[in-house]
Amino acid sequence: QVQLVESGGGLVQAGGSLRLSCAVSGRTFNRYAMAWFRQAPGQEREFVAAVSWTNARTYDADSVKGRFTISRDKAKNTVYLQMNSLKPEDTAAYYCAADSGGQLTNYDLAYDYWGQGTQVTVSS
Repeated sequence: QVQLVESGGGLVQAGGSLRLSCAVSGRTFNRYAMAWFRQAPGQEREFVAAVSWTNARTYDADSVKGRFTISRDKAKNTVYLQMNSLKPEDTAAYYCAADSGGQLTNYDLAYDYWGQGTQVTVSS
């Protein structure tokens, strides 16, 4: 089992920044792919970004390229999502996810483990 605990969400004005953290614990996850998804009320879950735990290679959704950066810190067993130039349409619950198969994919069903989520609200 892998446990994922998100933190760092909150209320921010448009144009501001937030950094989300995902603390990872449990079984060995050296070959995992880690990702962030988000879901706004009444909308489907949306892929944001993914990172390889092994080599730090990343894959970003077009909607966040140039604004969001995903990274991982092996020493701290933590995945981050740095969010800059936030827009009201970025408002959503953000979820950390882990794929034991190590695939950098935007397909949510590929991910085996999920956190509880952290809310991000961007005011205009």
